[in-house]
Amino acid sequence: MLLFVGLGNPGRQYQANRHNIGFMAIDAIARQWRFAPFRARFQGRVSEGQIGAERALALMPETFMNESGRAVQEAARFYKIALSDIIVFHDELDLEPGKCRVKIGGGNAGHNGLRSITAQCGNDYKRVRLGIGHPGDKALVHSYVLNDFARSEEGWVSALCDASARNADVLAKGDDATFQNRVHLAMEAAGFAQVKKPGEK
Repeated sequence: MLLFVGLGNPGRQYQANRHNIGFMAIDAIARQWRFAPFRARFQGRVSEGQIGAERALALMPETFMNESGRAVQEAARFYKIALSDIIVFHDELDLEPGKCRVKIGGGNAGHNGLRSITAQCGNDYKRVRLGIGHPGDKALVHSYVLNDFARSEEGWVSALCDASARNADVLAKGDDATFQNRVHLAMEAAGFAQVKKPGEK
């Protein structure tokens, strides 16, 4: 079984935050692959389903971002899921908005959700980095990620989550390069090859 994890903060007030794009991607995957309804378990919300040939558990931790690893570790231990079978979707400041990159292990780049998972489970899990862009000043990062996506951003956010969901079977097979390429082509086809941050001309 694979464990697909989306990172975010629970609660209506955080629902549309940039920091919650991981939750949005997991919601899109569960819809696309017709997973069972989400229910409360493992200090989060979980749903089971089939992605291509692979059984998968979708998890959205409800521990708040800084403690995401507790929920991931609990679910992985219960199902005996190896670290190499954990795939985490998260917001990435160091990628331009609308871009998607996959990597295994590496640094956590100051992301508290990743830091928590690494502390609880180990570092060599797969990360699907969903670009949200950088506000340009380190002092602005906290308010930037905890603010909602602007209305002008909703199109590319939806397109990125949908493209990730439609191609999740490729990711489940372990073909990360093809997954990245297909998401890129889908964004291009949807008119989001280049996305501007709010306020950019």
